[in-house]
Amino acid sequence: MTSRALPILEALPAAPGVPRPAMPDPDPALAEFVTDDQVQPRFHLWTLGCQMNRSDAEEMAGALLAAGCREAAGLEDAELIVINTCAIREAAEQKVIGRMGALSRLKAANPGLRVVLTGCSVRADNTAILGRRYPAVDLFLRPDEEPELVARLGLLAPTAPAALAPAPSFAPVRASVAATADRLTTTRAAAVAAGSVARAAGPRAWLPIIYGCDKTCTYCIVPFSRGPERSRPWDDILAEASRLAEAGYAEVTLLGQNVNSWGHDLPADPRFAQVRNGRTLGRDLPLDGRPDIAELLRAIDAIRDPDGRPAIPWLRFITSHPWDLSERLIAAMAECASVCEHLHLPVQAGDDTVLRRMGRQYSVSAYLELVGQLRAAIPGIALTTDVIVGFCGETDAQFAATLDLLRTVRYDGVFAAAFSPRPGTPAARLPDDVPAETKRERLNALLALQEGISRERNAAWVGRTTEVLVEELRPARGHGHGDAEGEGGASDGGAPLTQLTGRNRENRLIHLPGDASLIGRRVAVTIERSGPYALVGRLADAGAS
Repeated sequence: MTSRALPILEALPAAPGVPRPAMPDPDPALAEFVTDDQVQPRFHLWTLGCQMNRSDAEEMAGALLAAGCREAAGLEDAELIVINTCAIREAAEQKVIGRMGALSRLKAANPGLRVVLTGCSVRADNTAILGRRYPAVDLFLRPDEEPELVARLGLLAPTAPAALAPAPSFAPVRASVAATADRLTTTRAAAVAAGSVARAAGPRAWLPIIYGCDKTCTYCIVPFSRGPERSRPWDDILAEASRLAEAGYAEVTLLGQNVNSWGHDLPADPRFAQVRNGRTLGRDLPLDGRPDIAELLRAIDAIRDPDGRPAIPWLRFITSHPWDLSERLIAAMAECASVCEHLHLPVQAGDDTVLRRMGRQYSVSAYLELVGQLRAAIPGIALTTDVIVGFCGETDAQFAATLDLLRTVRYDGVFAAAFSPRPGTPAARLPDDVPAETKRERLNALLALQEGISRERNAAWVGRTTEVLVEELRPARGHGHGDAEGEGGASDGGAPLTQLTGRNRENRLIHLPGDASLIGRRVAVTIERSGPYALVGRLADAGAS
């Protein structure tokens, strides 16, 4: 069986929309006074983890490009390497630690090479061990310090040298009490206004709307690495959304560690006097008269093109927490033409005792009630989730309850991982008493169950025609199996063919034959084959939008 555990995403933003500054030719009369220190370092960004990390990487790449740096073709060609880390799982951190030897060899061959490490692996409470864990790194930045990247490297100075300063000149991580997301809302607005967000190539764009996390999940390091929740102002978000619409992006995803929480920390505003909202799960919050994500979805959906259609055709948001999945939000999802029929709603476990130990503060029955409301309001909605197996104290019966939950909900996809304690979290103080072998067995059993469910749900799409946003051209593997397993495809005779890959509004991965002219367009595709992880189809007609 193909493993489909929670993936570690890696992405290098291609920065398509940011011009690379060119140095002017010197005046011949001044040639003898011109130094060689004109070329800023070439950089390589290695990003792991969530969509927020990928959005952060776009800002860092844009700042480096605006400072006159250039992207390197690869790790080996760079004078500056920035590693944007994920600390949600131990495997993600181990992946970076495993690269330290290779990075040390690159630095020995190129003494001018400098390495910066940021992301959730860098926190105020672990600065003492970072140097030992990541010996090839010269500068550590917490996520809230990422806007300082260019300044901390000395690349904004009028006499910025071609090569980075020696390692001792790097400033150490400041010993603040905790990370804070307070200034990220303003630095994002400044980056957008300056046009220095180097968005990845393609028809999709990320739009962060809230930073940090206020939730109480005992296994999660995010509240400690990214600080408390801080919402971007309403007007800033709408201004950025309008820019994305003008730029012609076909899909925009609103981002936040808990995106549904957006607005709760903003002041009451007369424009939102009609908002009457309240939590039914988790901590109580005063929400009346404040903007919420339901209002935000409606406002972005109301940005229209000259023909009266949504200027951003497809709108998504991730990641949602059950605490803030309100009736107002469900109604906005159902009524806004641009909001896609897909929601990622992490459940983490199917047993109330385990959920309490995880600090999730909802019951299985409350979660299932939300699922029922979603499916009643939005027929055909695709639901995906996250599950942790082998959490502290999880019994066989409690794990069986999680399998029962999967059978009841019948998710379209599940991202699953075995529990690994993260230093600094409350769960790290609980006994990690489920043996590693038991965790592996439970993870494999859960993935096998979900693979069968996903296969059945995808099979229902065969013969249907669906709209697909084409993302990229991908060579097929050509094993003659008409691959619908999510890894490519083949012609009927087994010979390799060039294949397009995209997703529909329900976020299903779909392969189809075609050429590069369709990338970035929405096309009608008739589904011919299915597997547990992808669908395979052909263009239904010549029309595309």
